[in-house]
Amino acid sequence: MRIVLGVGGGIAAYKVASLLRLFTEAGHNVTVIPTEAAIRFVGVATWEALSGNPVSNSVFDDVEKVNHVRLGHEADLIVVAPATADLLAKAATGQAGDLLTNTLLMAHGPVLFAPAMHTEMWHNQATQANVETLRSRASPSWNPRWAV
Repeated sequence: MRIVLGVGGGIAAYKVASLLRLFTEAGHNVTVIPTEAAIRFVGVATWEALSGNPVSNSVFDDVEKVNHVRLGHEADLIVVAPATADLLAKAATGQAGDLLTNTLLMAHGPVLFAPAMHTEMWHNQATQANVETLRSRASPSWNPRWAV
């Protein structure tokens, strides 16, 4: 299975290294797309070593491969972990300012968000509205493949 693992910039990013290891040990081909903030928590070298694939978060790397479109089209599954309040807001409003958010907009397969943030951020009305927006897109009338 081809998995895109989007990594948000929260302290929980270090836990995603274990998830990545489990995916690769199960035989999945994983492309990691960390946000700029995620790289401050866990470096590119870690993601590359565990995935066995190059890691980028820029739409300008490997332009000839059109990664900002190709990765979303080719992924059998996209997992976003940790899905920070920032990433949930960007996904809910359709922003595409980096490779991960572009990939989310181009997704043809299932997208799974694993939220992780401070409890007060999670309970904030803005975050809850963004989650409801994303959940509403999981309805058969929009896109049955999105889950939060």
